[in-house]
Amino acid sequence: MDWTNQEKRYHTYNTYLRNTFGKKVFKVPLNAHFTCPNKDGSKGTGGCIYCSPSGSGDFAGNVKDDLQVQFDAVKDKLHEKWPDAFYIAYFQANTNTYKPVDALKTLFEESLTLDKNIVGLSISTRCDALDETKVKMLSALNQVTHLQVELGLQSIHPKTSKYINRGHDLKCFDDAVTLLRQYNIDVVVHIINGFPIETKNDMLETLKHINTLDIQGIKIHMLHVMKQTPLGYQFELKPFKLLTLEEYVDIVVTQLEHLNPSVIVHRLTGDSPSDLLLAPDWITKKFVVLNEIDKLMRKRNTYQGIASIAQKNTD
Repeated sequence: MDWTNQEKRYHTYNTYLRNTFGKKVFKVPLNAHFTCPNKDGSKGTGGCIYCSPSGSGDFAGNVKDDLQVQFDAVKDKLHEKWPDAFYIAYFQANTNTYKPVDALKTLFEESLTLDKNIVGLSISTRCDALDETKVKMLSALNQVTHLQVELGLQSIHPKTSKYINRGHDLKCFDDAVTLLRQYNIDVVVHIINGFPIETKNDMLETLKHINTLDIQGIKIHMLHVMKQTPLGYQFELKPFKLLTLEEYVDIVVTQLEHLNPSVIVHRLTGDSPSDLLLAPDWITKKFVVLNEIDKLMRKRNTYQGIASIAQKNTD
């Protein structure tokens, strides 16, 4: 693709959805009262040190409401911005395959009946909450809707996994990706930049490892330090260095340069409730972050995959 005159020099999720469905599609986050194997003692306790009390579902529906009430409330709010759109039911909070397979099947099938304009289903989960029985069930759903499974990785480095109390190793993650792809299920990977024990090269190595896997999408986040989290308590006692906006933008652009050019970029920055966010404050300016990424890519005259394409040509 000729990126010279493109506003975005990477494959955006918004463009992908518009091209696939013919108009705007937005995700409606839902909370189905899941927990997490890294919280309840199955795989660990305490959860990841950055995870909010809501299980990273701070913008999902109210867990006290049933799915229909949640869906309608979030959908109506988003419709104020996009009045003509299709929807993806998005199970976001905690680990959304961490229930018996029959309960999952009932839940996910119900979610597809919440509105006639639902065109897809997105399920956020962990590698240690998947097995072949569950993946076969997801494969059946994949025959009737546009299904994506979002898998948290965050970092490939054992030192980081230990630091953040991740609760699984890299092999578990890689095996889950392989299993999902055996059943032709699209995989979206989450990674986090800015862990204080990592260098720019560490973050780039995580991206390069992802390139060795058969994935279809990626979400890149800056580390958010939030109140009521183990990381937040550490920060309040003894603040540690976080990436500046300029450092984050430089790292993300470098990662995009190395990213497989066929992978869809779902997100390059994240959101946190303002009343819970401790640092960094610049992440609240989402459009500034995205604009700075676009500006740097134009300044470098670069685009998604340029480095991986150059490496392939050299090989």
